[in-house]
Amino acid sequence: MATEGTGVSELASRYASALFDLADGQQALDQTAQDLTSVKALLAESADLRRLIGSPLLARNDQERAMEAVLSAAGVGELVRKFVGLVARNRRLFTLPGMINGYLAKLALRRGESTARVTVARPLSDAQWNELSAALAKSEGKGVKLDVWVDPSLIGGMIVKIGSRMVDSSVRTKLNKLKLAMKGVG
Repeated sequence: MATEGTGVSELASRYASALFDLADGQQALDQTAQDLTSVKALLAESADLRRLIGSPLLARNDQERAMEAVLSAAGVGELVRKFVGLVARNRRLFTLPGMINGYLAKLALRRGESTARVTVARPLSDAQWNELSAALAKSEGKGVKLDVWVDPSLIGGMIVKIGSRMVDSSVRTKLNKLKLAMKGVG
């Protein structure tokens, strides 16, 4: 089951809530968020790491040692390293991306921010990033955190999703609509 609006499984949501409460008690919400964002980036960059967390064939001790080595080398803080170790011992590493998203969503909710999932064809320049951030904050009436993904198949433009609302102004979508319209004429 997915929790409303985040796409996080119930299992991942429970772990994310536990980590959030622990980090809150240690007054380490921001540091934990930074560490989790680093882990998220590592997962996005490395297919081997994604295979490691998703493989049911690897022993839990092997997964735990491998994750400890990767996170230590990346400079991830002790709280997140211990948390990931616990997740590995419990054979739940496959839900780690959902746990990270759940934690970051809880933190954004606490801060009164919303997160915009932005998919672009090319990386944004600093000026574009600032302009987009300001426009979204103005339309939402509160702070908006950008979660930007690059998908060259969009050709140009962007797709912005905030909560259940989505605006697709990508060239790919416009071309697909034109293609459908041309089929209707012919």
